[in-house]
Amino acid sequence: MRKVLYLEPVGGIAGDMFLAAGIDLGVSPEALTQALGGLGVPGWKLAVSRAVRHAISGTHLDVVLDEREAHPHRAYADIRALIEAAPTLPPRAKERALAVFRAIGEAEAKVHGVSLDAIHFHEVGAVDSIVDICGAAVVLELLGDPEVYAAPPPLGSGTIRVAHGNMPIPVPATLELLRELPVRFEGVGELTTPTGAALLKVLARIAPPPADFRMERIGYGVGTKDFRDRPNVLRATLGRAEGQTEGLWVLEANLDDSTPQLLGYLLEHVLTRGALDAWVVPATMKKARPGHVLSVLVESSVKEAVVDLLLRESTTLGVRSYAVERRALERDWVEVETPWGPVRVKRGLRDGVVLNVHPEFEDCRRVAESAGVPLKQVMAAALAALGSGR
Repeated sequence: MRKVLYLEPVGGIAGDMFLAAGIDLGVSPEALTQALGGLGVPGWKLAVSRAVRHAISGTHLDVVLDEREAHPHRAYADIRALIEAAPTLPPRAKERALAVFRAIGEAEAKVHGVSLDAIHFHEVGAVDSIVDICGAAVVLELLGDPEVYAAPPPLGSGTIRVAHGNMPIPVPATLELLRELPVRFEGVGELTTPTGAALLKVLARIAPPPADFRMERIGYGVGTKDFRDRPNVLRATLGRAEGQTEGLWVLEANLDDSTPQLLGYLLEHVLTRGALDAWVVPATMKKARPGHVLSVLVESSVKEAVVDLLLRESTTLGVRSYAVERRALERDWVEVETPWGPVRVKRGLRDGVVLNVHPEFEDCRRVAESAGVPLKQVMAAALAALGSGR
């Protein structure tokens, strides 16, 4: 079984609501504060309280600053340095927090027509927003790294005053972050903030939970505002999926100017970054150019790290991604004896029944090269040994 977290942005989603929902599910505020303590930002503390919206009780959270900043301008490089230098943040939480900030930065850069390096975060660069985003990554760690699913968020309507002046709701960065994802254009006021949109884009898939999802705990993160038409809460349900279906992502890039050496290098390195599988397929690109489609299968926890690697190491100008489900067999290893030495055999099982077996290639190659016999002979002997029970 695997852990699953299902988010329902009933009244929208913001960074503080995500943290509050996590605390309502049982995350310790003290453990959260300790993990965030290494961030090199001015004094702050988490103020946790109970609140009610439309007769629904939940947890409300404020990031209280000792000396409130007037929304300082921080570049992406500044925020990256803060996060990377934080000794108390788990490595996976660092990767996720950096991916959220990068997503916001790329959205802002596109909206303003500048490069990512030229973007200076305003509201999102403030201490409370840094704590919100890094805290959301830590919450997932403290919940046991669940797969995250979410219902389509309501975006709201009206106008809001930000550092750039009056903006329409949803603000342009929120729309850019959620482009091509399911959303709901409804509600009054800002229901989904840029931070909330980035958390959904990077950490979750906007889709129903698995069909075999079993609920265990339910939490409510209560927002600051009190809307007339809906409770301003983020509902978070933690549970388990009992079957073998896994929620994964496929990342793809079209490459019409890559050498065989670069393609081989990319395949090796995405696997070292945690990809489950990677493959290259020949294709005809625009202008009738021969090229390749590079595809990578990843879990949500390493998605952004692999996207970053593809953008930095390949010649592509963009990476596509889409959610998939995989039904996988249970796996174990059995060591068998061949006439030339021991070899491991991988077995694929379903409900305890062995459906597939395959000798481990590297073991067979090592034995074949050591004994000076054909590789295929070692592989056949390993399968025969498994079948005979030796």
